[in-house]
Parts: sequence; structure tokens; C-alpha cells
Amino acid sequence: MLTELQNRGVEDILIASIDGLTGFPEAIASLFPKTETQLCIFHQIRNSLKYVASKHQKAFMTDLKLVYKASSKAIAETALDTLDEKWGNTYPIVIQSWRRKWDNLSAYFKYPEPIRRIIYNQCG
Repeated sequence: MLTELQNRGVEDILIASIDGLTGFPEAIASLFPKTETQLCIFHQIRNSLKYVASKHQKAFMTDLKLVYKASSKAIAETALDTLDEKWGNTYPIVIQSWRRKWDNLSAYFKYPEPIRRIIYNQCG
């Protein structure tokens, strides 16, 4: 698909909002190196909730919303640290996933709120 875009004359992509398909961010970077890659928050949340016990999901989501709906990347990172402190021992795989993918999960914080909402909502 990316090669087809390039063959059609696309020279650059500002931002690509993608699901968690393994290798896709690297494929984008190889053909369009200036492209900002944003992983889909909805996919990350769904994947995270698979590992959270149903009795904890509501409380976990309340805390997780403070991360992805933060007004800035700095505030989101503080909220992620708080999430880790509260839930990290119980759900280490979930927290590790957010931390490992953070660069691509937090790219949208570079944009003003109206643009962030578009990026955030386009994938769900």
C-alpha cells in the first residue's frame, strides 16, 4: 500500500495514524522518513483491557483517560507514571506496552486540541 502511494506520486505524509500492526511504523519511515507516526489509541486501549480483570476495568479506564486525554505530553507522562504506580504491579504487561510504544502513542500531543481530537477519533 505504501509503495503504491509512492508510485502515485505521494512524496511526503504529515502524520499517519495506524493500528498496532507490527513493522508498519518502520515501513512508513523507510518510504516516508519525515512522517509522524501515531498509533491508534483505541486499538491500544482495547488491547490493554484484554489483560485487565473485569472487576478493575472501570477504575483502570478512569486512570488511563488521564493519560490519553491529557492537555499536554508532560501531563500525560505524569499520569502514565501515576498509572504505573497504581496498576504496574497488578498489570505490568499493560503498563510496559504503553511505555514501549509511548513515542508513537503520544505523537498527537504536538498538535492543538482540535487536531488532536481528529487524530484520536479517526481510528476508533
